[in-house]
Amino acid sequence: MNSVNLLPVKHRPRTPTGGQQGSAYVVLGILGAVLVMTLIYVLTVNGINTRRSEVAKAKTETAVANARAAQLAAYGNFSQVKQQRVDSVKQLAASRIDWERLARGLALVLPDNVWLLTASAASSGQAANAASGNASSPVTSSTTSGNPSVQLTGCAPSHPQVAVTLVRLRELSGAQDVQLNEISQPDTTAATATGGSGATDCGKTHGKANFKWDATVMFAPNPGSTPDAAKKVPARLGGGA
Repeated sequence: MNSVNLLPVKHRPRTPTGGQQGSAYVVLGILGAVLVMTLIYVLTVNGINTRRSEVAKAKTETAVANARAAQLAAYGNFSQVKQQRVDSVKQLAASRIDWERLARGLALVLPDNVWLLTASAASSGQAANAASGNASSPVTSSTTSGNPSVQLTGCAPSHPQVAVTLVRLRELSGAQDVQLNEISQPDTTAATATGGSGATDCGKTHGKANFKWDATVMFAPNPGSTPDAAKKVPARLGGGA
């Protein structure tokens, strides 16, 4: 015997058929995707904020470091100025003309009957023409380019004496070369006939006019540039006691 449901269809209880189960999974998938995207967004925003904080911190540290560097800049400039002054003093000390040693050496190496009229020294380069100096300032000093040099003008009774003088000038401490620039003997007869005193102030020896010579002595660029520089200079040639 079959049972018959006499209730109208609209009042009958409904039973699940399973036809709409897929839609529920779709909704759950969408919700999961939204959750993941939200999580990624939050993590990205947090990372950006962290980087911004680090950049701001780095800028602050840079500003502090620059301020500190500005405060210490004066000490750096002072050190640089000190080094420049030390270098300048060393350069001047290395290129200066030691007049005391030079005068002592000249007094020892010049032969008898030979004397100087003028001396012109240059700490670097070719010395100025000593013959152009006046009698009131027989010793002058100048600075140009090249090695230290001394230009001497003097008198000698003969040519051989001038040659000996040139050889002996090589014995000066630090001397590298000696060059004869000019040698002359005035015609005293013509000068006497015209009432003049002659073209030179070297005078006469035994009634014969003396020769006037001009020579240049070249020295080493600095005290340590030659192999002999390390040797002690004898006191008789202007060295220490």
